[in-house]
Amino acid sequence: MNPPRDSLSAALARHRIELPEPQIALLSRYCGLLWQFNTKINLTRHTDYEKFVARDVVDSLAFAEFLEKGERVLDVGTGGGVPGIVLAIVREDLDVSLCESVAKRARAAGEIAARVGLNVPVLHGRAEELLQEHFFNTLVVRAVAKLKKLLEWFQPCWDRFDRLLVLKGPAWVEERGEARHHHLLENLALRKLAAYPIPGTDAESTLLQICPKGKLK
Repeated sequence: MNPPRDSLSAALARHRIELPEPQIALLSRYCGLLWQFNTKINLTRHTDYEKFVARDVVDSLAFAEFLEKGERVLDVGTGGGVPGIVLAIVREDLDVSLCESVAKRARAAGEIAARVGLNVPVLHGRAEELLQEHFFNTLVVRAVAKLKKLLEWFQPCWDRFDRLLVLKGPAWVEERGEARHHHLLENLALRKLAAYPIPGTDAESTLLQICPKGKLK
């Protein structure tokens, strides 16, 4: 159980995460708005600082480590704005957009981003349809769908983005096998970029990169 007077700074310190004070202030403001909206519409299960840092911040920083300066990034199925809004805060050099197919969640994410003071567009619709009009370097995906489904969605769209960064739990090996069985990885390169413990469990989160063979080093 968290201490009664827990704070974002304290939670970050417990996880040995160091961020500039202005970023901590923005993240704190984001938390307050996210939790406020969450009382009206289901956006997150991480409704205290410990869970926010242990899952949302840690996951977002994992994505951030592998994004190049100036990349155009689309957060697919953003929900309440993770990882996209957190990325926009901790990596000001990125050009981040959010995508959400559920209209009320898209509206909420847009209002939250605006009230935090971020210039982060929120696109309402399915990512594979929005890609017909937009190009991105990287799509970031967390807790949206199994690999098979993701690869089916984006199979016609590889000329509209360079790569997928997908965060998965311990079932990713089985999901990779299912995708291979359906021949969805034949022309794609899948690379494991990072793995780290999921707090409070014996499992790991795994960050995967998927791109056309030969497209990226």
